[in-house]
Amino acid sequence: MHPTRKPSVLRELLESEATGGLLLMGAAALALFVANSPLSAAYFGALHAPFAGLDVLHWINDGLMAVFFLFVGLEIKREFLDGQLATWANRALPCIAAAGGVLVPGLIYAAVNAGNPTTLRGWAIPTATDIAFALGVLSLLGKRVPTSLKVFLATLAIVDDLVAVLVIAVFYTAKIDLAALGGAGLTTLLLIGLNRLKVTRLAPYLVFGALLWWLVLLSGIHATIAGVVLAMTVPLRPSKAAPDDMTSPLHRLEHALSPWVAFLIVPVFGFANAGVSFAGTSLAILGEPVTLGVAAGLLFGKQTGVFLSSWLAIRAGVARLPVAASWSQLYGVSLLCGIGFTMSLFIGLLAFRDAALQDEVKIGVLAGSLVSALAGAALLSVVKKRTPRPASGDL
Repeated sequence: MHPTRKPSVLRELLESEATGGLLLMGAAALALFVANSPLSAAYFGALHAPFAGLDVLHWINDGLMAVFFLFVGLEIKREFLDGQLATWANRALPCIAAAGGVLVPGLIYAAVNAGNPTTLRGWAIPTATDIAFALGVLSLLGKRVPTSLKVFLATLAIVDDLVAVLVIAVFYTAKIDLAALGGAGLTTLLLIGLNRLKVTRLAPYLVFGALLWWLVLLSGIHATIAGVVLAMTVPLRPSKAAPDDMTSPLHRLEHALSPWVAFLIVPVFGFANAGVSFAGTSLAILGEPVTLGVAAGLLFGKQTGVFLSSWLAIRAGVARLPVAASWSQLYGVSLLCGIGFTMSLFIGLLAFRDAALQDEVKIGVLAGSLVSALAGAALLSVVKKRTPRPASGDL
């Protein structure tokens, strides 16, 4: 292998992030166990312990997750400029499927919570797909699922993440501090200037990125947005002949962050936020509008939106069925899109400050994601691949 090249992050995503997804599952299960054990008081106490001006949970959700969003932003930029989403032929199916997978779950949640402005605020919770969790499930199925569908799922989830970032910025922003926002704007201009001057060293971007995070935190916009803004300014050196060229600053940073995000940040977030105590609760909580809206949106909304929009796009000739994949397998992957763990929990925490509503969100996310995972895995374990047909525009 050329010394300046490494395996692309997309390939690493398909091969190694599946392991991170399995670790995330374990972290979520451990959080549920601890939250309902004699250790629950210590668990919740540790999360709310003050540290350097914020509590531990805030540092995880506003600090560590800013790094997660930086990684997501790098991923989005690379895929659209120099990856699977760089051409319309590859972009059509996952983009259209993602649009359906955002619209239908949001509408289902809104229908269940119609007439209640407080709970209606959580309409975006079931619109996201957890790429690590979903790929973790796919990894358990081995070669039963063609690589083209894994790429489809990964790219769809990336588009999902882009939509989630926009939703957070537009709909879940608190009161604005104009002075801090102005400072963030000037810092962003400095970062753009570094890009225009073709500065390829990462250190200046990371220093100004840390300043940007602090200013965005003070501004009232959620601090994680700073990670995405920083990612958009990191230079990418497109190279169709060698897309894994590690002389590109964006590739270097993305590869450096990948293991930390998959094996530390996302599992820590899952452990810190999946814990919900069932003490004093009953099965009636499953019928609460927030719980029901989230669970139904993930389980029924995602599969319907993703599969129906994909079917319409393929039948209309706008997109093509992924190579070696059958309609049954595409439907199975559409079911897996109902795994909305990380981003759904994150949006839920932004939508509601009330602890009881946050617990309803967590139960809805866990229920919808678990049933979607089991149903998708069961279907994909029994259906067969179809014989591949040669087509230049296929995924």
